[in-house]
Amino acid sequence: MKAQSKPSARRSSPPSTEPSRKDLTRERIVGTAARAIRRSGYDGTGVADLMKEAGLTHGGFYAHFASRTALLAEAADRAGADSAAHLRGVVAGLPPAQALDALIDHYLSDAHLKSAELGCPLAALACETPRQAPEVRAAATRRLKETIDLVAQLLPGRSAPEARAEAMAVVGSLVGAMSLARAVDDPRLSRALREACRQSLKHRRG
Repeated sequence: MKAQSKPSARRSSPPSTEPSRKDLTRERIVGTAARAIRRSGYDGTGVADLMKEAGLTHGGFYAHFASRTALLAEAADRAGADSAAHLRGVVAGLPPAQALDALIDHYLSDAHLKSAELGCPLAALACETPRQAPEVRAAATRRLKETIDLVAQLLPGRSAPEARAEAMAVVGSLVGAMSLARAVDDPRLSRALREACRQSLKHRRG
């Protein structure tokens, strides 16, 4: 009698780490929304226009998000994450004192003034955020804290509470100056507001 051969064990394929088509589409929508809210504000960002800008149909929106509010919360989080990552790149490799000066100069620059769509969402959306849903405000708050923590790391020689308090003052000054500089229709005043903030922050530390 022939011995029955054992069935060969079927090797399972490792799970794919490649993002699915649905994941990529969702990423495209969130990225588009993160730019749109900084450019047009929360209230100026409609689902139909957003999906069109992303090159997608309006009907496909609810396959990815339960509501417009859910998307705005993710967009706020993404915008804040992108901004924080960009600022970390600005200061990377620099000694703390030079790094903070570089961050201040970058934040108050003409380039940042003119690129709200890709810039700091705190300056672009601070006035609108109080009227948004709790999920949106929570995302904005989380990213604000991240920015404060980044600035605090650039303030050596202080206790943790002192560094955090000064970092809050720095971030508040930067956001306020940039918000006002974008709001006015006088280019000379816009520059003067930013330069006054720059000098004040650097003098305070000097």
